[in-house]
Amino acid sequence: MAPPTPLLAVRGSEGIHLVHGPPKFTDSETFQRDSNKNCKVFSFSKDGKIFGWCNGEAINIVNSADSELLHTFDLPKVVSIEFSPKKTIVATWQTYTTGKDGTAGVPNLLLYDLKTGECVKTFIQKKMQNWCPCWAEDESICARNVNNEVHFFENNNFDTISNKLHLQKVSDFELSPGGQPCKVAVYAPGSKGAPSFVRLYQYPNFGGTQSALANKSFFKADRVTMLWNVKATAVLVTASMDVDKTGASYYGQQTLHYIAVNGETAAVQLPKNGPIYDVVWNKNSTEFCVVYGFMPAKATVFNLKCDPIFDFGTGPRNAAFYSPQGHILVLAGFGNLRGQMEVWDVKNYKLISKPLASDATFFSWCPNGENIVTATCSPRLRVGNGYKIWHYTGTLLHKYDVPANSELWQVSWQPFAEGVFPAKAIVYQAVQGDVPSEEAKPAQAYRPPALRNKPATSYKLHEDEPPQSTKPQSNEKPMSKTALKNQKKREAKKVAKQEARVDEPEEAAVQNTQEYSPAAPPTGDPETDKKMKILKKKLKAIEQLKELQASGKPLEKNQIEKIQKEDVLLKELEDLELGV
Repeated sequence: MAPPTPLLAVRGSEGIHLVHGPPKFTDSETFQRDSNKNCKVFSFSKDGKIFGWCNGEAINIVNSADSELLHTFDLPKVVSIEFSPKKTIVATWQTYTTGKDGTAGVPNLLLYDLKTGECVKTFIQKKMQNWCPCWAEDESICARNVNNEVHFFENNNFDTISNKLHLQKVSDFELSPGGQPCKVAVYAPGSKGAPSFVRLYQYPNFGGTQSALANKSFFKADRVTMLWNVKATAVLVTASMDVDKTGASYYGQQTLHYIAVNGETAAVQLPKNGPIYDVVWNKNSTEFCVVYGFMPAKATVFNLKCDPIFDFGTGPRNAAFYSPQGHILVLAGFGNLRGQMEVWDVKNYKLISKPLASDATFFSWCPNGENIVTATCSPRLRVGNGYKIWHYTGTLLHKYDVPANSELWQVSWQPFAEGVFPAKAIVYQAVQGDVPSEEAKPAQAYRPPALRNKPATSYKLHEDEPPQSTKPQSNEKPMSKTALKNQKKREAKKVAKQEARVDEPEEAAVQNTQEYSPAAPPTGDPETDKKMKILKKKLKAIEQLKELQASGKPLEKNQIEKIQKEDVLLKELEDLELGV
């Protein structure tokens, strides 16, 4: 039996409609397009068999296969919808409001039974962040974060709190995927000099630190992102600070930590300084990919010992996406980058294709593991809205641009249960497509007006690093984590010394001229000798700046201005030496 064709849900200012994926690309014959311009949200169930949306008048829930209407709920203001894993409960959330006289508002988080259509529980949930309750895969457990506690309900009985996990200032948690026993990762921010920490527990053993499966504490964390692998054996924790006190990064400061349920913990050592843009687990749960470092960013795959196993080099990228089957990895640069994608064969670490999705703000793998969708959505970008469907070999299969004066808000593939789409053998030859390929315009570097009539130079602002597979093979063994850490410290000290020498005040030049410049015969005039020493000091500083520039280090505006004065200083020194 041939595998099904996934649907693509599309929401925008023209309403909501469903589109058949490859090879059809036609509107669903059974789903009647909802043209209401106030469609706020849609959602598929975890297995994709149910589809629900709110059009500003009511919530409609239909069967995805034939669009048979299952339920309608009179909830016109709902902005978020989620289904429980086994489609037993639908959770809805709308903005919390209070009365004009300051009286408390009505509950805004509602849970409905999808069999009877009755409301089974209501809660007050003021913040939209983490609004939805979390279910275990078999729905035996449901959890919510309430006032520094995690409340657990069993078998969808929301009238009784079956268990509580109480930690001081616990602000976030994540239930493990998969079956029983269910595990939970909890995060508590630090205060008054105490570190933040993440602990792993197995439900319902919440007896404190002694009963925790693992514990990892760290400083420099305003918030964290916790990511379980599919087999629920380990968690990756990205700790972020909004402000980098060293002033090195506009994006704040991030660190990455590994925590396993067997108690092992480690800080992942990243070979390049800078922000952590993305962290993703492979489906095999034995490796993960990290995109990090100042642009051009590095991407590296690590094993469960947090040792690097493949380095993709540097490039304009800020995101990584494993295919649902885990056999292909896409590295991409979206948002403020050009949309360049690199498609890699994970088993052989071989580059398959490099398509370009200009102005893309969204990426998602199709469940079949062969196609991807990229989209330009509003409000991130309000012009050029539309979506494109690609084959992983780089062929553009379908393109849709929204009409003029319209906007695209959201696209999403219909999910499917595990095993519906097995992994297929990877091909490297581009498949045929009916959409003409879009040739990217060659990017030209900006040249100031004063240099536009002069020959172009081959100077590079950054020295790109090639992938590990294309580097010359070396017999040297990979460095240990300790050696890598020490190397980073040495490099940082070296850069700091260079900057300190370049930025020394010019007044100190008179006192330390002999240290930086060769001895020169005196002219007999103390005032002239003093001027010559200062000029030589300035020229030496310019030489150091030029060396830093050639090594790829970006210079400040005042440093570039110093380099531009070199000819004037040389002429002035020559005049002094000649006694002019």
